[in-house]
Amino acid sequence: MRSRWIEGNHARLLENGEQFFPAVFDAIRRARHEVLLETFILFDDKVGRELQQVLLEAAARGVRIDLLLDGFGCAELRPPFLDALTGAGVRIRTFDPATRCFGIRLNVLRRMHRKIVVVDGERAFVGGINYSADHLADFGAQAKQDYSVELSGPIVAPIHRFAQAAAGIAAASSSDDGDAPPHGKRAGGDVGEVAGDVSALFVTRDNHHHRDAIERHYRIAIRSARRSLLIANAYFFPGYLLLREMRRAARRGVDVRLILQGEPDMPIVKTAASMLYQHLRRDGVRIHEYCKRPLHGKVAVVDDHWSTVGSSNLDPLSLSLNLEANVVLRNTDFARVLRERLQELIDNECREIEAVPQPGGFALWQRLRSTLVFHFLRRFPAWVGILPRHAPRLELLPSPAQVSGPGQFQQLNRNEVADLARSVGHVPGELHAR
Repeated sequence: MRSRWIEGNHARLLENGEQFFPAVFDAIRRARHEVLLETFILFDDKVGRELQQVLLEAAARGVRIDLLLDGFGCAELRPPFLDALTGAGVRIRTFDPATRCFGIRLNVLRRMHRKIVVVDGERAFVGGINYSADHLADFGAQAKQDYSVELSGPIVAPIHRFAQAAAGIAAASSSDDGDAPPHGKRAGGDVGEVAGDVSALFVTRDNHHHRDAIERHYRIAIRSARRSLLIANAYFFPGYLLLREMRRAARRGVDVRLILQGEPDMPIVKTAASMLYQHLRRDGVRIHEYCKRPLHGKVAVVDDHWSTVGSSNLDPLSLSLNLEANVVLRNTDFARVLRERLQELIDNECREIEAVPQPGGFALWQRLRSTLVFHFLRRFPAWVGILPRHAPRLELLPSPAQVSGPGQFQQLNRNEVADLARSVGHVPGELHAR
């Protein structure tokens, strides 16, 4: 079965850590029964420590907490940070853990790149923001520009069910991409209350049944565009089919604009994307490089009603290897807000790439290079299938009691968990005060 549109939701755009972290931490502080959280990166910095504290506080109230971390993105987390959580009863699972070989991390392919939070089966967050201080402006010049969406309403049910299955709490349904339950039903059979007028679709990508699900929804939206298409994407090196739809849209008169990295966190990102510039510009695609700081967003708006926010970049890793999650929304108000935020970047913090006449020999080389890259992208999805398609492991971290054995370390009771939450050396609400 495929994902289905679900009516009656509320969606709120969250821009950067200044909006995202307080919203998530407040939701966890209000949790009564359950918190499910997946992330690619969690650092032991001021953001990670506040997340640790709110989770400890929730555990002290008896909230069930399941945390899914990527083994590559969270490889730097040290045992004391994790032991404080597992000792309080937080279940931490690591996706595809791996030991280093001569100091080199080998689990670089097929990463769990999703960023999802579900609280009490009632509120969900989906986007591209990790739990690290570099998503806050006070981090400095390398602070990331990024987005997430807060959701309530019936769409939370399939996200909840998916996150439970990913954490091994419940058996996965026949479709892992967030198929909707019967109309108006939540996971567990409760009636999902209408929360707004947003139609929503939860779409995931994996390496088995839904290898091109997110890309397919992008292509459908671009093909249907009549007036405008605006994509902001951090790592832009899409496949042949996506490029073709963008070029076709521009040729039929759609205002196609891309916001890409101008100050990349990895120089190769800009180099790769720039190989496609002339190829796209020949058909009228306008390209803007965001220059204030590294762009980390993965969002798009089509015409005045369709939009998407999620974790999926438009590059070979996200489109062909990583595990990703996006929410697709149909709502004029949400699309307007997202478009206005992106237009503000274009107006104030981007430079547009202009066509610059090149000497004959150089222009010929550029055309040849663009052709080679274009056909590489056309064949990439087939080639990547040659890579080993291993079954990634999901490892549950033991609590300190399980590691030390009886009599050496006892599982903390609720009062001890509450004491630990007060003693982790972090001031509650620090991020709210900024």
